[in-house]
Amino acid sequence: MLYTEMVTTGALIHGNAAQHLDFNEEEHPVALQLGGSEPADLARCAKLGEERGYDEINLNCGCPSERVLRGAFGACLMADAALVADGVKAMVDAVDIPVTVKHRIGIDRIESYDFVRDFVGTVADAGCRVFLVHARNAWLQGLSPKENREIPPLRYELVVQLKRDFPHLTIAVNGGITTNEQIASHLRQLDGVMIGREAYHNPWVMTEWDARFYGEASDGPGLTREAVELAMVDYMERAAAHDGAPWYSIASHMLGLRHGLHGARKWRQVWSDHRLKPLPAREVWAMAQAHVTVESEPVHMDECLRA
Repeated sequence: MLYTEMVTTGALIHGNAAQHLDFNEEEHPVALQLGGSEPADLARCAKLGEERGYDEINLNCGCPSERVLRGAFGACLMADAALVADGVKAMVDAVDIPVTVKHRIGIDRIESYDFVRDFVGTVADAGCRVFLVHARNAWLQGLSPKENREIPPLRYELVVQLKRDFPHLTIAVNGGITTNEQIASHLRQLDGVMIGREAYHNPWVMTEWDARFYGEASDGPGLTREAVELAMVDYMERAAAHDGAPWYSIASHMLGLRHGLHGARKWRQVWSDHRLKPLPAREVWAMAQAHVTVESEPVHMDECLRA
């Protein structure tokens, strides 16, 4: 399942909701991740997401940036489990699709398991049945968002304990997971795994998921990186025709496609060269191809792992 970036309730209520909620049908199943703390606003935005066709509404209680601290949403919400429960209940009452929560195992120097256990218990009583747990504390002061993803120690054992204490809930783990072997290990004790940065920086890791974790056949029509890249070029052209989106705003998000391969550095340099921005995407693609070795064996392309 794919999760969107966090969209604040304020952005949806006071901004261009259609633009913020837009997605492509190929992205299903897809969850809208909301940031907010006012139950009425959360309910209103959850309904907007449901009407747009999202498959799930996810409340972000894990983002630690100063911006979300000032806005009273994200990880700081873990300090007020009752408020989170009120928001969850308001959304559950407003929509017929699942309402889930993504959160940390603690905030600042609160490292007691009791804290996250009580948070999950309170929010579960409000109707949430799926918890996506980033197995690190969120330090609300003193660390940048990037540092918050790396410095607080990972404590996967607390996530496993949550599953033991709440066997009726779906508990998925997030944080520091980079290999399919790690995913398989976590799935022996938990219900799901959420992958963030690794799926972005090394997306080809996902090509094994359908066969390895869902038991689906990996033979049949396969896709190479060349085919995926060309499909992205087609998408760039459609996006430009639809709303004038520049190709480079899309290309910047596919630079991990050739992670670890020969010629990847020069390939990335072509797609990142600001001097090429005036050129059509297909011309830039042709220039980038000059630096890669075409794959001889097709690899089956799969969807994202569902927690």
